Amino acid sequence: MKVTRTGTGRPLLLVHGLGSTSRVWEPVMAVLAAQREVIAVDLPGHGGVAAEADSGSFAGVARSLERFLDAQHLAGCDMVGSSLGGQLVLEMARRGKAGATVALDPGGFWLGWERPILRNSLKTALWTARGFKPGLSMLARNPATRTMLLGLLSNQPWALDGELVASEMEAFADTETLDTLIDSLAFGAMQIGSPAADEQPITIGWGRHDRLCNPSQARRALAAFPRARLHWFDHSGHFPMWDEPAAAASLILGATGSTTLH
Repeated sequence: MKVTRTGTGRPLLLVHGLGSTSRVWEPVMAVLAAQREVIAVDLPGHGGVAAEADSGSFAGVARSLERFLDAQHLAGCDMVGSSLGGQLVLEMARRGKAGATVALDPGGFWLGWERPILRNSLKTALWTARGFKPGLSMLARNPATRTMLLGLLSNQPWALDGELVASEMEAFADTETLDTLIDSLAFGAMQIGSPAADEQPITIGWGRHDRLCNPSQARRALAAFPRARLHWFDHSGHFPMWDEPAAAASLILGATGSTTLH
């Protein structure tokens, strides 16, 4: 894995989502780093990091993350994850490897008809990104075409940083394990909880306008982790840290025992 560290204080691990990179956290990074040592990782197969033999499956990526935590003596640290990263930090909590945990619009709670829709939506996004790869940077920097590209992920894509979106879209197109990882996520077992997860606080944040992980899935997440606290982002899509960065940073700092923002 590739690691980016910034700030001082107690460690706070950030785990990005499917086809993304550690840059996805840029809108909240400075605020978090003002109070914590922020450790943002790039998962195997993402962000230019070499894939491992099993990086095309959720189980494989989870294994890599757990091994990283043990090797870096970070087991038990506070963790934040988005999307796939949200499911990963919940899985680390289930295994007793996480401190305070914040999962933003986590994956792993799809059922029935939601599964093929998820797969088809992500595959279409992948084919689009790869098909338009030569002009992807230009399209992502234009508010109108950025809105067309990011309708699945953001509630206000026209307002986002075009350079950041361009970088993340190109990384998405370049993620070699994405095809198999999409299938693993869409048709894999639903995320489960366990008593071990109850030992540390868990907060689940969900955008009310999430078009990828439907907000109705939040009740399944709470059923798996019944002691978790649910927080709604009223103006967010799948990425609250993009659509509502101040609110997302405040939630993260408050849920992990740091000073909250007002």
